Amino acid sequence: MGRGPENGLLGAEEVGRLVGVKETTVYRWCKEGRLPCLKVGKHWRIRREDLEHFLKRSEHPVTLAGQLGSFLREPDSVLAIAQNVDILHRIDAAFFRAGEARGALLAKFYAGEGSSEEELLAAFEECGLEATRLEREGRLLMRPEEDALGGGRGEALGRLLEEEGGEERALWASFDWVRPVDLDTAFEQQQELTAFVEAWRLVVKTAALEEAIEEWTSSELRRIQSVHSATILASESGLSLSRATPMPPP
Repeated sequence: MGRGPENGLLGAEEVGRLVGVKETTVYRWCKEGRLPCLKVGKHWRIRREDLEHFLKRSEHPVTLAGQLGSFLREPDSVLAIAQNVDILHRIDAAFFRAGEARGALLAKFYAGEGSSEEELLAAFEECGLEATRLEREGRLLMRPEEDALGGGRGEALGRLLEEEGGEERALWASFDWVRPVDLDTAFEQQQELTAFVEAWRLVVKTAALEEAIEEWTSSELRRIQSVHSATILASESGLSLSRATPMPPP
């Protein structure tokens, strides 16, 4: 699975799936000049950054999947911090809906949530992801982890990449920390996963419950953020999306 071309252009159908509207609505936005677009051959295309700006200024209600879809890139390494398990599941479902909209293979690595595979699928269904159908079609892979705090995450992801192969199809993978995890363990795991992101067409999201990392200091949190390209903070009060950029010169 090599890294695919990255031109940052989205089709009207893909934009519609991300935002939760019909394709004709996207064309109407383009014709009205509200959403910048350009002609590529016989098709209209929208730049990802233009979609992000449109969503920020638009009064059109945007779904969580739509927000994540316009925010996430391929490849990407994302840290998500969720206030509780319900929000953790909502972020997972939205993450997979965004990946589905791009035609990606989806993989959920789970351990320690206190839920069976069937219960997780049901939770995703409640959050708007057609998880049962996707699993039946082989588009969503549910992979149990024996030890979420052990050293096998990189190996497990590597095996999955080798099993699926392919040059064009992206993989969107989700991991969790729902039990207390120390910084050294977390940092080592994320370094392993990030190494794959740098070499494959891959989006990896690792979500931590607030209670799992509540002992971390602010400096420790900055350290773990340094091995991710983006951060998602999700709580009942709101959603914060941020992306790391180099410090500009004075």
